[in-house]
Amino acid sequence: MKMHNPPHPGEVLRELCIEPMGLSITEAAEALGVSRKTLSAILNGRAGISPEMAVRLSLAFATSAESWLNQQAQYDLWEAEKKRNSLKVKRLSAA
Repeated sequence: MKMHNPPHPGEVLRELCIEPMGLSITEAAEALGVSRKTLSAILNGRAGISPEMAVRLSLAFATSAESWLNQQAQYDLWEAEKKRNSLKVKRLSAA
């Protein structure tokens, strides 16, 4: 089921995982084994959750990697659907 205007997974990560634990971006990045720049880009919606990052998040926060990837897919699909009317695509049909 498609979600209406889903949040970027970085927003979810910040609001439900990092802030409640009182972690700084630097502390969270170190725990995840990534650079502060990488984590900051995700938290600010400038980068998405990769499969590797999903696994890192699942290990760090006792969640599932699939849930993080699903959030990213829902967000990406929502963004793509907003451009649907401007896409130049020819409908194909079987002969």
